[in-house]
Amino acid sequence: MKKTADSFWEFLDVPLRGGARLLLIALIVPLLLSFLFPLWRISMKAPQYPKGLSMDIYSWQLVGGNDGHDIQEINTLNHYIGMQSITREELRDLDWMPFAIVAMAALALRAALLGNVRALIDLSMIAAYVSLVAFGRFVWMLWEFGHHLDPKAPVKVQPFMPVVIGEKQIANFLTHSMPHLGSLLMGAFTTGVWAVTLFYLWRGRRESRPLVLPAAE
Repeated sequence: MKKTADSFWEFLDVPLRGGARLLLIALIVPLLLSFLFPLWRISMKAPQYPKGLSMDIYSWQLVGGNDGHDIQEINTLNHYIGMQSITREELRDLDWMPFAIVAMAALALRAALLGNVRALIDLSMIAAYVSLVAFGRFVWMLWEFGHHLDPKAPVKVQPFMPVVIGEKQIANFLTHSMPHLGSLLMGAFTTGVWAVTLFYLWRGRRESRPLVLPAAE
């Protein structure tokens, strides 16, 4: 058992092979491209807004539809039910997301050029952590917007959980929320890194098994 464990720990220091290195470099491309596309799109429709209202959440900015005017219109509607305004300043996670993306790209490049299996595992854990924390914070932000309503608002509504993924009817508005291309690109990076990591862990577990010789006749 001890020999098996020692073999596995030694395997963690094995340098990555050429195919894994090339794949890590390739995965940096969709990660950096995620800057160019929204991570999430939230839209809403009502009889008085037949064309709908929308806003796109990038990793670093908030962009409204109709040349940015939709955000102002959405905030006006939110004011009537006591919801706080949706602004770039309120989306505080966008302050650290760009740095996290650049850091993951730098770590992926380091692992591709100089790394071993241990560095690959570290990268996969960081990628998973950033993805889960970003999504968890997004859900928490929506919860806060829907539950911290001004009691003096002109229109009284019960606290609610805005839709995270899919559609939800709120009063006469049908709201729609879905991940966009930016999230898919980040997901491709995380999925690819984890695929390489799991392959190396599977191979390491197999190689660290003690060799069982057939019994002598």
